[in-house]
Amino acid sequence: ELIAVAPLYLKAHSYGEFVFDQAFAQVAGQLGLEYYPKLLGMSPLTPALGYRFFMAPGEDQQGMTRRMLKLVDDLCRRNGILSANFLYAAADWAALAEQAGCATWLQLRSEWRRTGEADFTDYLARFTANQRRNIKRERRAVVQAGISLTPMAGEEIPPGMLQRMHGFYSAHCARWGPWGSKYLTEDFFQLAEQRLRRHLVLFSAHEGDPLAPVAMSLCLRNSRQLWGRYWGSHVDVNGLHFETCYYTPITWAMAQGIEQFDPGAGGSHKQRRGFQAEPFTCLHRWFDPVLDQLLRAWLPQSNRRSVQQINSLNARMPLHSHS
Repeated sequence: ELIAVAPLYLKAHSYGEFVFDQAFAQVAGQLGLEYYPKLLGMSPLTPALGYRFFMAPGEDQQGMTRRMLKLVDDLCRRNGILSANFLYAAADWAALAEQAGCATWLQLRSEWRRTGEADFTDYLARFTANQRRNIKRERRAVVQAGISLTPMAGEEIPPGMLQRMHGFYSAHCARWGPWGSKYLTEDFFQLAEQRLRRHLVLFSAHEGDPLAPVAMSLCLRNSRQLWGRYWGSHVDVNGLHFETCYYTPITWAMAQGIEQFDPGAGGSHKQRRGFQAEPFTCLHRWFDPVLDQLLRAWLPQSNRRSVQQINSLNARMPLHSHS
């Protein structure tokens, strides 16, 4: 009888994690250690919270976490794997794993949380007058360019639109050359259409025909939360990125009764548009005693800096509560 499972995989690099541990690899190299392959637990290529060990109802969560981590340790030592890493950990499981000896590394993410807003007018009302003008100007530029936005969710998504999204995604990644982070294949988009349709939301930016978009973004949703987002554009229009990736998705989310929107990794510009900076937890175990000692000694300083950065970003948000 299966009572617990830990989804893990081996990686020979750190791309696609959006958590940058290359400094760990450099320290390991200076010690004459091979950092890769490393054992990793996260949703592949997806910087979204929620990683955990899965356990049957009624199991002792703390005790089972310790037992499972012991198995992970044994696996790594037996196979010469230097580290086990659990990224974007669910908060409740992160506390269990930390108590079981995992080292905690705090990182930064952004999230919009609904605070009673009924529509975009309410959303704008939270901002200072100057930032309200900025957001209205960004939205006006899109309208003046003759572009409208149409959401398409679940069964509303017409056949072929996910293939169009793949084209936008590929073109956007290509703009960044070797740093484009193009990890998703055309097959992914086809399978998403087949298997995840009810969780998909497309935002089509178009000049009159939603089936002929000039830009698109792709989000996922459940009943309470929206996650973003891949995007791409064939035109260069001021404000189109913000409209396609933030403003229209937020408007749609409020209409659907959704309470939270995780817009994806990176970008300090998110705070200026109402996304609060928040910490999230990554958990690590290293199986060389010198490397373990060095990195655990450094982490408290790094975590303090992360908290200071988060507080600084939020203090500068152009909201009435910060004025």
